[in-house]
Amino acid sequence: MTEKVLVTGGAGYIGSVLTQSLLNYDLSVTVLDNLAYNQITLLDLCIDSNFTFINGDISDKFLMRKLLSQHDIVIPLAAIVGAPACSKNPLLAKSINKDAPMYMLKHLSKDQKVLYPTTNSGYGIGEKGKYCDEESPLRPISEYARSKVEIEDAVLQTGNAITFRLATVFGMSPRMRMDLLVNDFVYRGLTDEYIVLYEGEFRRNYVHVRDVASAFLFGIVHYEKMKGEPYNTGLSSANLTKRELCEKIKEYINHLDIFSSDTGKDPDQRDYLVSNEKLESMGWSAKYSLDDGIKELIKGYQLLRPKIYSNV
Repeated sequence: MTEKVLVTGGAGYIGSVLTQSLLNYDLSVTVLDNLAYNQITLLDLCIDSNFTFINGDISDKFLMRKLLSQHDIVIPLAAIVGAPACSKNPLLAKSINKDAPMYMLKHLSKDQKVLYPTTNSGYGIGEKGKYCDEESPLRPISEYARSKVEIEDAVLQTGNAITFRLATVFGMSPRMRMDLLVNDFVYRGLTDEYIVLYEGEFRRNYVHVRDVASAFLFGIVHYEKMKGEPYNTGLSSANLTKRELCEKIKEYINHLDIFSSDTGKDPDQRDYLVSNEKLESMGWSAKYSLDDGIKELIKGYQLLRPKIYSNV
């Protein structure tokens, strides 16, 4: 019997890539999305008899209760994503990022599988030269990260869920996000031809959006071995400072100038090394390199009207 998957926020940046992957694996997929960004990302999936779309909101308790009862697997992607977007509308962020997931948890059975995306930004500021693994202390420094850490704890306490602590995601998606760091820097390199770095020594981990989709599918396939645990999900060759990221981009955009400023401050103070060994030891590995993503973005930006592709 085909398992039924509910993906909230499935028309978003990750969801529009993940939904196709799930359908390719012959799963039955229902996407719930309120299309807040007027996206039309899933039109090509409507021919698939295993695909269902519902235009609705995860804050609709009656609708969520009904949908949860009808699905075997739940992937709650719907969220106000990123510190700037959460700061812009804190009440909405609380409703979507905290209240709705807590309500969902109350109406799930022990037989249902949950794969929850969180963020490795929960590590906040790590110790210099030391990798953050799943046993490292969580020190979130933004309201977005704090809410993700809180919900992750509640999700894992059910004992029947997997959480993925996602690195900073990059790459093209049908519902593009140009505010993510790699995506943003490549666009600036192409258009402004220069980047001004604030605190360019800050380090983060990165992962391609298609590898995020593959991690969720991997979790479904290996659910019994993985449930009850968090997993860092990133590209292990891409634990880079912002300066190193810019230098990598410059390999493909030769005219890019990189400047450092001592007068400004990065509003995002995250700085950490991340180990993805736990998930890799299960048999998953990232397929797409940072080079792959940069080359993809350079091609993709020729096709976009950029002003509409941001969360803020």
